[in-house]
Amino acid sequence: MTAYPDLKLYIGGAWRKTSDSLPVLNPADESVIGAVPVAARADLDDALAAAREGFRVWSRTSPRARGEIMLKAAALMRARIDEIAHAITLEHGKPFAQAQLEVIRGCEFFEWDAAEGQRTYGRVIPSEPGIKYVVMHQPIGMVAAFSPWNFPMSQPARKIAGALAAGCSIILKAAEETPAGALHIARALHDAGLPPGVFNLVFGIPADISSYLIPQEQTRLIAFTGSTAVGKHLTRIAADHMKPVLMELGGHAPVIVCDDVDPVAAATASAIRKSRNAGQVCTSPTRFFVQEPIYEAFAKTFAEKARSVVIGNGLDAATQMGPVANHRRIEAMEVLVADAKAKGARVLAGGERIGNRGYFFPVTVLADVPDDARVMREEPFGPLAVINPVSTLDDAIAKANGLPFGLAAYAFTHSASRADRLADEIEAGNVSINTLEASVAEVPFGGVKDSGYGREGGAEGLSHYTIIKNVSHRMAI
Repeated sequence: MTAYPDLKLYIGGAWRKTSDSLPVLNPADESVIGAVPVAARADLDDALAAAREGFRVWSRTSPRARGEIMLKAAALMRARIDEIAHAITLEHGKPFAQAQLEVIRGCEFFEWDAAEGQRTYGRVIPSEPGIKYVVMHQPIGMVAAFSPWNFPMSQPARKIAGALAAGCSIILKAAEETPAGALHIARALHDAGLPPGVFNLVFGIPADISSYLIPQEQTRLIAFTGSTAVGKHLTRIAADHMKPVLMELGGHAPVIVCDDVDPVAAATASAIRKSRNAGQVCTSPTRFFVQEPIYEAFAKTFAEKARSVVIGNGLDAATQMGPVANHRRIEAMEVLVADAKAKGARVLAGGERIGNRGYFFPVTVLADVPDDARVMREEPFGPLAVINPVSTLDDAIAKANGLPFGLAAYAFTHSASRADRLADEIEAGNVSINTLEASVAEVPFGGVKDSGYGREGGAEGLSHYTIIKNVSHRMAI
């Protein structure tokens, strides 16, 4: 297996180091595995200049030619899947098999958008003789994008693919904690023949980079995935400069379990999904509202499955869940569990850190958690699930909608009428029934309320990377 990559910035089609760097840690043993370069103001100026020229070239490249380069890059990443997945496991901690799936998911974003970029159709509006109205979709310009640490490859891929398919250039500030995924995307695009300056990759102090890039005149769109607090801050900066934003922010996903389903099957699927990525997913199922007739059976099975999850180094083939990202996630879990316990919650599984080296925390199940517990309002962003009984579907829907978040929501039911009502009444950008998958490349993904604005993926995703231009043409003066 290859070593962890030598990390560099990618600006104007060339790789570069910087005089300052930050350490990259392996969360499984807290060892330093690399050094990520910190971009200085001069590096950002170079990236802006490169992106300006890159946009000039790329926006005039045909959608078919753009798609061919994107598909070639995706093929290269698929061929390098083990190398990329190994680097992701080292820096993030997730099991190697899950890292492989993440690479595939990232490639699917490229493949879908490469084709969808050839279908950004306009239209001709009927009018009186001698005049024609034409609606055109054109690339918006240079995109300043910011991706999070929890999916080192697929999260950057979603933004890069959308921007490139639409004909935009992009400067990506990827996560310093998990930089290798974005680096491998840059390598694939470089090797696929992407013109210099179309894609630029920087790392550094997040606040310094965002506060400099967003106000720049040539920055025409800000695309961000991360916490609601940071997303609101960046949106305020963008608003001061009349910049549109694409915000995919935090969630606290509810799961409604109706009494017409098998509680054992629903609980087993839920516990497995809760352990995915150590719960560090903005769509992770967290607040379970289970109808009373099946509540005890569901909670018992969920806890049993949670206790059986094999936790360890992601490079061990037996590992089913790796460590959380850092000590801050450990501390957050401990605070939320202690608060819930103090307010009367039952701990059915987990609840305490495993060992003192590596950031290992078990799948934790809390039951009968009162509404005033912090975990009922605050996204844990870790392997923590809350299971509470509800008497009616009305009660479940009210509790599901009771927070300012609305990214993903789930439900289990075999009743067509209940499913129809859940789809209509749950306040979330993504509602999944009898499945815990919230997003695939071909569907739009995004939130409502405090969970964000805009959509990534699907036919709707590319619209945010374009402007709409109306052309009115009278045939004679």
